Amino acid sequence: MELYMFVPSLLLLLLVLSFFHRSPTRNLPPGPTGLPILGSLLGLGSHPNQSLYELSKLYGPIMTLRLGSVTTIVVSSPEAAQQVLQIHDRTFSDRYVPDVITSQPNPEATLAWVPGDHRWRSRRRICSTQLFSVPRLNSLQHLRHQKVQQLVLHIKKHCVSGSQVDIGQIAFATTLNLMSNTIFSIDIVDPEFNTAQEFKDLIWSIMEDAGKPNLSDYFPVFRRFDFQGIKRHIRSAYLRLHQVFDEIIDKRLESRKLGLETNNGDFLDVLLDQCQVDGSDFNRQTIKPLILDLFIAGSDTSAITTEWAMAELLKKPDILQKAKKELTDVIGTGQEVKESDIDRLPYLQVVVKETMRLHPAVPLLLPYKARNGVQVCGYTIPAKDTQVLVNAWAISRDPNYWNDPFTFFPERFLGTNLDYKGQDFEYIPFGAGRRICPGLPLALRMVHLMVASIINSFDWKLPEGTSPENLDMEEQFGVTLKKAVPLCAVPILEKK
Repeated sequence: MELYMFVPSLLLLLLVLSFFHRSPTRNLPPGPTGLPILGSLLGLGSHPNQSLYELSKLYGPIMTLRLGSVTTIVVSSPEAAQQVLQIHDRTFSDRYVPDVITSQPNPEATLAWVPGDHRWRSRRRICSTQLFSVPRLNSLQHLRHQKVQQLVLHIKKHCVSGSQVDIGQIAFATTLNLMSNTIFSIDIVDPEFNTAQEFKDLIWSIMEDAGKPNLSDYFPVFRRFDFQGIKRHIRSAYLRLHQVFDEIIDKRLESRKLGLETNNGDFLDVLLDQCQVDGSDFNRQTIKPLILDLFIAGSDTSAITTEWAMAELLKKPDILQKAKKELTDVIGTGQEVKESDIDRLPYLQVVVKETMRLHPAVPLLLPYKARNGVQVCGYTIPAKDTQVLVNAWAISRDPNYWNDPFTFFPERFLGTNLDYKGQDFEYIPFGAGRRICPGLPLALRMVHLMVASIINSFDWKLPEGTSPENLDMEEQFGVTLKKAVPLCAVPILEKK
């Protein structure tokens, strides 16, 4: 069909469908009327977290948007977030799943996207006990120290050549190798970090595509057609990562079959043991989506937070100097930083806290779906075909809770008990409630260790032609919120 005939036909069909799919629900939160058929879709723009924040100023902390044929409730205040994430957390324990997620093999076996049922609980339990428990994290502390020291050695080579460093890329390579060692007992990135870019591109492709406005999500009747080609594009990244995992699993299974001593006892062994348990829903195909979730969440978010922290410090040299002085006084210039030192570095801790406030790695928490109709802040949230978005980015800028909220000011956290563990709803960079990020304990250890080591081992300057005043701090929106222009800086070796 010619394009000039197809477009009007498509619009007419959408108009008819929108008429028959109008929600009879009363007492929805207020919100913009929007355009016929499209609703408020065009108003989202390239930075939905910011667009929704501006709309919340007009319509309030809980509002309704019609995005195509989908009713969307947006939560933008601590009080409303507490209702969704804590008071009614059982009701909101399911996910509204974007269409692109279903393009991966076995999407029903993920951790992040499955409903909050027995499958999710079994996966959550095994991750909490075998990966993120305090004893397990303590037993792998040497591994994190080793990976960060490799990071420091890599940066030292740039000191010799006087070349600049892509902070986000080296942080990503470090966290990726940490995750691959924790899960597989191997480095997935070479010692020179040359292969890091491929994995970074693959993972960001998934995060970016999953965060793109997709016609299939807003008009589910058209999901089978994939008009924008997003599913086709993202599937190649999923398949490449599954291929990498298959190669590693094949080698491990062969070693186990031959009875060879693997010296592992790592998370892959735990999962393969689970596959042999009678009645288990773990098998060769269902463990790979879980591993993929852990890789994406464990490497991308920690690297993004590290890059934003260094960007803010380089933009505010006085704050950088305060952090360096604390490290010098407590540990000594250029000395190796260990996890046991972090508790003695309160200023470093508030630098990380403020980074996560101003730049939450996941600006819109993964979308929720109500299991049944429920009252939130006096409004009715219907269960059928409704997604609920919690705008963590907006909440961390609520002027009712934060003075000068757009300014990077770590001192705001000094002397307070405000924390990121899901109990203070004005500050939820990891979410809250039963679906709070399970990797929080590992992420915190790794980010603090990387930022502290990078600061304490080197002086830093911006490249020629870039000053703190003109350092680009633009965001690039996806499921995660990365720095649009990668942070590059020149390291200078500290003298002990």
